[in-house]
Amino acid sequence: MFNSYENLQNRVAIVTGAASGIGRETAVALAEVGVSVVIGTFPGDPHDPKETLRSVEDVGGTGVIHEVDVRSTREVEAFAERALTEWGRLDFAVANAGILRKNAIGELDDNAWSEMLEVDLSGVMRTLRAASNRIDGPGSLVSMSSIVGGVYGWGDHAHYSAAKAGVLGLSRALALELAPRGIRSNAIIPGIIETPQSIDPVNSLGPDGLAAAGKNIPWGRVGTPTEIATVIRFLVSDESRYFTGQSLVVDGGLTVKMQD
Repeated sequence: MFNSYENLQNRVAIVTGAASGIGRETAVALAEVGVSVVIGTFPGDPHDPKETLRSVEDVGGTGVIHEVDVRSTREVEAFAERALTEWGRLDFAVANAGILRKNAIGELDDNAWSEMLEVDLSGVMRTLRAASNRIDGPGSLVSMSSIVGGVYGWGDHAHYSAAKAGVLGLSRALALELAPRGIRSNAIIPGIIETPQSIDPVNSLGPDGLAAAGKNIPWGRVGTPTEIATVIRFLVSDESRYFTGQSLVVDGGLTVKMQD
């Protein structure tokens, strides 16, 4: 039986926002099947990227930690170049780094708007641009959108919604542009996932909000970072070799449920 995960042995990926949550679990999921990973971490992130590296090594994988601020072209270029320095190649990029801030539109000043788009949209572009310039041969790019912006709106989060909607357009455009080079581009639209970001009660749902949201999801609970990471692993594998320019909603059935 054909198992394309075997073909991921000795491939190399960069993953932004990999100190925690979906990024951490993505690094581990890739390491499990033999992909070496550059673990991207923001210097101001309170989570320890060494825990990600330990988890990668615990499953028999190889990784290196690299600090990167996706608002900086110079730093993102150096981040992608790290893959070539360490292993001589780059095959996959997962643009996962993002921020979430709560701002009503009447209080949303230009700085808050720009900061959000610099990270959640332009940061994705910088990551994919740097990776695509270094992938020599077939490869895969995965962008992180959100159910907010990707499917639904969310009050007090117009800037976040706009950025995540923009990620979908960026991903589709790159699918067309890069197809002649054998590079695929797809986006993930996670539903409500329990991450350090969503647990934040100020800017997101918080623990109580997550518990309440889970009751409205057909699957009966919110999702886990691992459940997103394994879909990302599928998207970089040869199992999805004819799959490009698409946006996968991973939400436990939330978006197909009729309201009670």
